[in-house]
Amino acid sequence: MFYTDGKLQYPVRVETPDPLFARALQQAIGGIEGEIRVAMQYFFQACGARGNPKFRDLLMNTAAEELGHIEMLATAVAMNLEGAPLKVKEDIAADPIGGAVLGGLNLKNLLSAGLSAMPVDSDGVPFDMSHIYASGNIAADMTANVAAESTGRVLAVRLYNMTSDAGMKDMLSYLIARDTMHQNQWLAALEELGGSKGVFPIPNSFPQEEENREFSYAYLGFQVDGQEPAGGRWSSGQSVDGKGEFKTSPMTALGQKPVLSPAKPGSGAQKEQEM
Repeated sequence: MFYTDGKLQYPVRVETPDPLFARALQQAIGGIEGEIRVAMQYFFQACGARGNPKFRDLLMNTAAEELGHIEMLATAVAMNLEGAPLKVKEDIAADPIGGAVLGGLNLKNLLSAGLSAMPVDSDGVPFDMSHIYASGNIAADMTANVAAESTGRVLAVRLYNMTSDAGMKDMLSYLIARDTMHQNQWLAALEELGGSKGVFPIPNSFPQEEENREFSYAYLGFQVDGQEPAGGRWSSGQSVDGKGEFKTSPMTALGQKPVLSPAKPGSGAQKEQEM
């Protein structure tokens, strides 16, 4: 169950409304790096979490926090749009070139939302949930969450560097700090689950004796001249999970040339394919 007290999680203020920055902020709401993505990802991971209930609590609590971040950003978008023109002619009158397409305003914010935020990215594309990763494997989900918070923090830093508005920088500095915490809390969860040597390879419930161990820790090279690929930490020494030794090997084709059966009559193939 969720509750609200009608107040923002952190203060949002805009000193100089900027419709172009409002469009940029939409990426932090409905972009693949945005807050809708992480809120829904943590929510569905929590709903399907099995095992120790503290991980479900961790996920659901963070999902609730991310809903508050959506509210903050939506408020910021609306406040920045307060400076947007309501008519195209207003903007053209101010700028003979046409205001660079309404000063960069996403027309959906005007035409579909009355100068308010929407669940879309900076190009007006709706968020479609295709980047929600909830596998039912707690370690896989925590690993995905580290990546989600990392790309989200990259986006927030870029937005911070785009604006000179003190209020927006203050809000973004808070969101960047929370991304820092969330990256660390997911890594801490992985550590509590056993760290790299206890968690990986995921799922650790599958017996490695049943996988083709010849390729478990082999860094394969596909260079056309057959040379080994450039080495690194991943090419020699003990594997990160402590269960094998890295090696490098040029890869050669081990399989056969694929030969399919003739096409079935009535399938719409050419008659030559049915022979």
